[in-house]
Amino acid sequence: MKKYWAEFLGTFMMVFAGTGAIVINDLYGSVSHLGIGLTFGLVVMVVIYSIGSISGAHINPAVSIAFWVAKRFEAKEVLPYISFQLLGAFLASLFLKVMFPEHDFLGATIPVDTWQQSFVLEFILTFILMFVILLLSQGSKEVGLMTGLVIGSVVAFEAIFAGPVSGASMNPARSIAPAVVSGHFTHMWLYIVATTLGAITSVYAVKLIKG
Repeated sequence: MKKYWAEFLGTFMMVFAGTGAIVINDLYGSVSHLGIGLTFGLVVMVVIYSIGSISGAHINPAVSIAFWVAKRFEAKEVLPYISFQLLGAFLASLFLKVMFPEHDFLGATIPVDTWQQSFVLEFILTFILMFVILLLSQGSKEVGLMTGLVIGSVVAFEAIFAGPVSGASMNPARSIAPAVVSGHFTHMWLYIVATTLGAITSVYAVKLIKG
């Protein structure tokens, strides 16, 4: 159970810090868009260095599914990983709801323009993220001296440039929890389907260059 609890805690920290930065910026205006992007990147980096050797630090259902498609991850582990990731994300959003009840969205990802635009953007963002993860990881684990820094940097730069359009989710758990807790479900499906498809597609892109 250690790896499942590691995924629970890692996803909790990522969602609490990342969506918490959005909530605090909306209410107090002290974080800025750049700060939100850096918060997501930094917390992902910290989590990878902290629990990467225990669970692989997936903290993302799309990543776990893509590792399984790449045959680096056992099928029997996919559902437990996703379940604990979602539990951690929901706990984080519930904490934020209690702490900031006046905030309507709790950092939920919502398309600014058309859903088609955000769908394509989330697909490409997650494709890039998973592409880097697959090339840097060992098996299904994100471990190594520079892995956390590089993957955290990818999350940060994608959140910085794409956040104003789609929210730059790249992670179903990160989008599902605040959407459900805040009651804004309209485009939740987009952040499940687009991110998962993007992560899976990256598996085949890696095969093209590595075999």
